[in-house]
Amino acid sequence: MTLLFLLVAATAHAGAEPGVHYTDITFGAAGWTDSLPGHEGSYYFYRGQDYGSQSLIHPLRLILNGGFGIMQISNRDNRPGSIAYATGARNVARNLAFPGWAIAEMGFWDFLSSEVIPVSVNSGNAQYWPNYMNHVLGGGMSYRMMEEYFRYHEWRRPRLMAGLTLFSYHFLNEVVENNDREGPNADPVADFWIFNPAGIILFSSDAVSRFFSESLHMADWSYQPVLMPGREELQNMGQNYVVKWHLDRKGLRSIFYRWGGHAELGMSLTDYQGRCLSWGVGLVAKNLRDVDQIAKTADLATSAGIFYDRHNSLLASLQYARTKELRWRLNLYPGVIPAGPLKPGLFVGLNDRDRMMFGVTFGNLTHLPFGLGGTNASE
Repeated sequence: MTLLFLLVAATAHAGAEPGVHYTDITFGAAGWTDSLPGHEGSYYFYRGQDYGSQSLIHPLRLILNGGFGIMQISNRDNRPGSIAYATGARNVARNLAFPGWAIAEMGFWDFLSSEVIPVSVNSGNAQYWPNYMNHVLGGGMSYRMMEEYFRYHEWRRPRLMAGLTLFSYHFLNEVVENNDREGPNADPVADFWIFNPAGIILFSSDAVSRFFSESLHMADWSYQPVLMPGREELQNMGQNYVVKWHLDRKGLRSIFYRWGGHAELGMSLTDYQGRCLSWGVGLVAKNLRDVDQIAKTADLATSAGIFYDRHNSLLASLQYARTKELRWRLNLYPGVIPAGPLKPGLFVGLNDRDRMMFGVTFGNLTHLPFGLGGTNASE
């Protein structure tokens, strides 16, 4: 499994045309190029900005946000210590080592129609939707972003390191989702053997990455994970992505779509300094439930959000969701609160029982992938 990720990551760039750099990419009303001063190569998703969500991009944060994001669903425990990691790892590894086992138990056609081929709009038979959105598009973009991150910071073999990061993120995600379950499970089979490699190959192309960066203005708008030592909980984690489709040549008005744990569709307004206000309404995964003994799906609830960014680096967001936990969620990213070199970010959440959660992220501690927080509840 690891070998597959690394092999795909190491070879996917082979078809890229050497020495080609694009310099005409623009974002909104503020012009920019895909080249960064003092750094070779093209940079589509990692820009080295020292404010907002861009300043928090880090491989450990990607693994934490993506690996534990499923715990934000209402019927899952938010304590990382409660996960049966050994059982989950064994069961995921067994299903990946013997994919025919899980597929045979589920049925080949049922596997294709629910996990791979988009033939149904029923939520119980449409597991392919998160596979395409979160694994092909989101995972592929995350791989390219990490390759750019490692290249920017002058790591050796940035593609190899990006492949390792992505494998760790997705394997941890499957382990946490599997938890103490034993037996055939078709979900990781489709993710690891079809969609994750497809995403790496897709975004290894400069032309594809340029399209998603230049035409769709895709970005990582992930949360700020917060550890609550008093309750042994991890809150406010999740891997999120955004695209903006400009409706005019200057990029002042755009169709806005953000997805991850939530999915909101709406509009964006951008000024000539690259400051952007976006809003949208949509759906959020509420509870994870079994479709049958082999597959899972999620119940959905309504959600809405308003977002403020500068040059596509998220600075602030306020979200509402009809779920038990985190009904209201406020995130202020580094660069909003003036506190000198600490570069703090702030998270505040409120559930339907008036339990308030809060936490602080320190942007200056670049290798610490989570902040620290607490709650006003004694429950």
